Amino acid sequence: MSKVEKIEEEIGKLAPDEMRKIRDWLDEMLEDQFELTVEFKASTERGKRDIAEGRTRVCRHGG
Repeated sequence: MSKVEKIEEEIGKLAPDEMRKIRDWLDEMLEDQFELTVEFKASTERGKRDIAEGRTRVCRHGG
């Protein structure tokens, strides 16, 4: 049994509120890791340059 399978099995035994706490913790951890990647930083800088240089478009939803 892999580590992931063991973790899944244990999580399956938790109460719903405990599962939500695990989900929230995992979401936060992944978000923190994503924020720190070189690719994310580069993407953010490209976006800032595009906005500063007027390379934007308006996105209209619905209606």
